[in-house]
Amino acid sequence: MAHSRDVENIDAISAWNILSKDNEALLVDVRTVPEWTFVGVPELRAIGKEPLLLSWRTYPKMDINPDFITALCQQAPNKETSLLFLCRSGARSLEAAKAALSAGYHHCYNILSGFEGDPNADGHRGMLKGWKAENLPWGQG
Repeated sequence: MAHSRDVENIDAISAWNILSKDNEALLVDVRTVPEWTFVGVPELRAIGKEPLLLSWRTYPKMDINPDFITALCQQAPNKETSLLFLCRSGARSLEAAKAALSAGYHHCYNILSGFEGDPNADGHRGMLKGWKAENLPWGQG
């Protein structure tokens, strides 16, 4: 488990395992609406859940969403809930997880390599590490 003042970095398989075993754990996808629409979204129905879609940075300027913490607190009021943060590559999700810690959440995880994973030798994502590359369930549209 994450320490009360640290964000723990985990891989996508570990995230799936936590989400599967902990009924209260939430996946917080902090990407943008275009990413959810055109790239895809983690599919959690097999474990009786839905991801929380809450942008950390807003498209197109990518400014920090000033309503992020307020919305997070409304949708995940229990500060003891394990929150697993996901973005494209693990950078925005780490920022969001740190903000959640500062807001009083105790168990914040950053999913390394994110939804799309690391770029491969050709610079393409989705094939190396990350949610998609680990063949975890996801959907589009």
